[in-house]
Amino acid sequence: MIKTYALQTWKFLKSLQLTIVLLALLMALVVMCTLAQVDLGTVGAVNAYMRSFFVWHQFSFLTFPVPTFPGAALVGLFLTINLVGKTLEIKRTWSKAGMWLVHSGLVILFAGEFVAGMMQVDTNMTIEVGQTVNYVQSYKNAELALIDVTDPTWDEIYSVPDSLLAKGGTIAIPGTPLSVKVKQYFPNAELSNLQPGAPASQATAGVGPSVAVVEKPLTSVDNEMNQVSAFVEPLAGGRSYGTWLASVALGAPQSFTHEGRTYVLSMRLRRQYLPYAFTLKQFRHDVYPGTDIPKNFSSLVQVMNPSRNESREVLIYMNQPLRYEGKTFYQASFGKNDTLSVLSVVENPGWLLPYVSCVLVSLGLLVHFAIVLRRSLKRRQDQKEA
Repeated sequence: MIKTYALQTWKFLKSLQLTIVLLALLMALVVMCTLAQVDLGTVGAVNAYMRSFFVWHQFSFLTFPVPTFPGAALVGLFLTINLVGKTLEIKRTWSKAGMWLVHSGLVILFAGEFVAGMMQVDTNMTIEVGQTVNYVQSYKNAELALIDVTDPTWDEIYSVPDSLLAKGGTIAIPGTPLSVKVKQYFPNAELSNLQPGAPASQATAGVGPSVAVVEKPLTSVDNEMNQVSAFVEPLAGGRSYGTWLASVALGAPQSFTHEGRTYVLSMRLRRQYLPYAFTLKQFRHDVYPGTDIPKNFSSLVQVMNPSRNESREVLIYMNQPLRYEGKTFYQASFGKNDTLSVLSVVENPGWLLPYVSCVLVSLGLLVHFAIVLRRSLKRRQDQKEA
């Protein structure tokens, strides 16, 4: 009985009817994702519809979201199983070699999308002319940074991700005697000067006592950033160092001293430090003569990697990224009167899979057409001889 059900299930998974249904679902998801970009933005819509196993919806009469539609990740998984099943049905003969290559290439293409969806990390590097930068930072995620600046030649950096701040409570900072108590967390907030007669701020130290904080809905606009903010209380040795306002919107440095060591406290975009550094030597923004239409953006950077004893100049421009140490650096944007360059940084372990897929599909089609052509020519020759 179990074997019969298993055979029926496998027959269904590799059926043409399921293929048609899955392709229809993918088309519907593309339309839904496109429409959702108005409210969720590009990244939010892609994550909600294309890189999730289910599309979730929050109904007003429920306190929790419920799945309402299969996500593209689930549809893609079943489509991959369906394709593998159809591939295994192909006869294992040389005359079917082309079809095997084509199907194998398509399976690898789906696998590459799964790897990209689950493991790809998108960050950026903002760098000014003459500046040296050894880190990339997130587009959306923030972190609370505690920086030990006691040594004038070296900073010790400790950070708490926003996902941990959102849970509240007291958070120990590994490697230090400090803990941070999160009194209130804002995924997005608007900051302004505290007006006379307004309720007092929770902050008792730093610039916070003079700042009013109003919580705002999360933004979904691609070119806007959530102003992550929090009221935090540093603790050490049973002593409180007051309540501080930390926000991405604050540029003023805030610091306190504990047992002779000075710590700078700030909220910033989450950083990933690199074992190498880039120095922007020159940025160019070319336009077509007589117009303001962009023609080319390019950044001349010097790559310095002490571990490789390497120092060389590289030109990064449109459609010509730099692939280095597992990351790909693209020319993305600019600012400050063409003195600042923004590089989009992508880390995707499966970046090679789409290229392998294209090669296999192309080779498979050539092999298949060659076999069909040879068979057709042989048939004509046999007819002539007959």
